Amino acid sequence: MSEINVCLVDLPVSVRGFVRENPDLSYTIVLNARLSRENLMRVYRHELRHIRRNDFDRPETADHIEGG
Repeated sequence: MSEINVCLVDLPVSVRGFVRENPDLSYTIVLNARLSRENLMRVYRHELRHIRRNDFDRPETADHIEGG
């Protein structure tokens, strides 16, 4: 698996976290620092699944991948 960086950032309450693919093919998971430890871990695992499933290479929209 590629390198994964994690950042805690004060995000809007409506944003729990997200992952982005970097130009060097590493990933950055950004987590909302306002979340509890339990929720941080839940969101972290969720974003890891996107990396493991190669969601960045899928033709579907992010809304479709997220189930919306």
